[in-house]
Amino acid sequence: VQLQASGGGSVQTGDSLRLSCAASGASERTVSPYNVGWFRQGPGKEREFLAVIRWTGSIYYEDSVKGRFTISRDNANNTIYLQMNSLKPEDTAVYHCGASYTHFGPRVREYNYWGQGTLVTVSS
Repeated sequence: VQLQASGGGSVQTGDSLRLSCAASGASERTVSPYNVGWFRQGPGKEREFLAVIRWTGSIYYEDSVKGRFTISRDNANNTIYLQMNSLKPEDTAVYHCGASYTHFGPRVREYNYWGQGTLVTVSS
């Protein structure tokens, strides 16, 4: 499965953004069976987990983003979203989506498929 994140940009503190992760595949299989997560990597930092959603709709969030970020998915359109509210300068990072057929949790290395990220810059 191929993934492509989009929707990043430059915003001010307190603003909102919605990121999209478009999934595609070479075969009939769609993204539906996969668990798809959102991650971010700030300057000089390791990639960190934010949230993941099962094809059934179950969701798991990293504690630091609970209440501010919302993950959702549209299986019919093979798209996963991350709604980010009340953005802060420390949210500045490249945001990536990743997919795993088996893992539903925060272990970044368990995600097998990655796409190009999208840059989010939050200024004060």
